Amino acid sequence: MFFSKDRHKMRQFFFDIWQKQNNGNVPLEPIEKIIASIIQQHPEYHALLSSPDATIDQDFTPEMGQSNPFLHMAMHIAIQEQLATQRPKGIASVYRSLVEKSNDPHAVEHQMMEPLSEMLWQAQRRNTAPDEKFYLKSLRKLVKK
Repeated sequence: MFFSKDRHKMRQFFFDIWQKQNNGNVPLEPIEKIIASIIQQHPEYHALLSSPDATIDQDFTPEMGQSNPFLHMAMHIAIQEQLATQRPKGIASVYRSLVEKSNDPHAVEHQMMEPLSEMLWQAQRRNTAPDEKFYLKSLRKLVKK
């Protein structure tokens, strides 16, 4: 399944979904449909996802001037799941406000990634649960910009 601590398995899941999507005759599970949609919105990753042997073990580091495409897509998944479950409470209204300002839901998710990654980084650094109040406060600042 999708949620795993094994980087290889996580990446293989993305590769498998991309292959299914390209075959067109293989039905996708609901989570696979979400991921396929995210992949479709990122044509810059299509070649990478079409070459699993070349990229499954590749490191993507800021020092190398690269962002991690798998992490990027996973952040989209996380944000979409947050919106679907309305957790943290209030995230859906913040999202709607941001979309009203920009009229680009995909770009709004990109805006939301920075506060999300900051919340996760702080939780990891402190060895605590993610601080949803901090996250929501950071997201609301985006609306005020």
